[in-house]
Amino acid sequence: MDSLERFAHDTYTVRKKIFNFLSTGFHIYGPDGNLAMYSKMKGFKLKEDIRLYTDETLSTEVLTITSDRVIDFSAAYTVKDATTGEAVGALKRSGLKSILRDQWLVYNAEGVELGKIVEDSALKALARRFIELVSVFMPQKYHVEVNGQTICTMQQNFNPFVMKLVVDFSLDKANVLDPRLGLAAAVLLCAIEGKQS
Repeated sequence: MDSLERFAHDTYTVRKKIFNFLSTGFHIYGPDGNLAMYSKMKGFKLKEDIRLYTDETLSTEVLTITSDRVIDFSAAYTVKDATTGEAVGALKRSGLKSILRDQWLVYNAEGVELGKIVEDSALKALARRFIELVSVFMPQKYHVEVNGQTICTMQQNFNPFVMKLVVDFSLDKANVLDPRLGLAAAVLLCAIEGKQS
């Protein structure tokens, strides 16, 4: 599978095993169930440095996600194409707003704000943070919004052992969101959510 095919799907599933404290593996599957990308992140790192590879051999790198600071409360994450070294865009966590409801700002390759990623509902977000059992019945859902329009959704499926996030780009008919940036956001949401849990 070449680079263009790897990022050409409408839907992806990002999976992360919950109970693994020394390292975290993210498997990204295409709609056909085949592995599109893989990332292995070492635990207990002070500064995020996430690399996505074509497969579990870690021999061919396709994307890098690096943070600009040690504390991720309102950190910005730069996403680069590992094959060309070119910037794809950036993702910045909205620090105080994310305490009660997850919110991220999305920037394009030129550093211009493109849109935002928001958790589905303020009420549901509050319930999830204060009542553990609520997450079982109301898993997180995120919307990528540009000019008030949802162009991508990321839906968590509850499983006590594996975190799954289904990423759907099918609403983005005008290809506003670079799928590399969207998938980087999905991996980051899984990684950050894992630290919050």
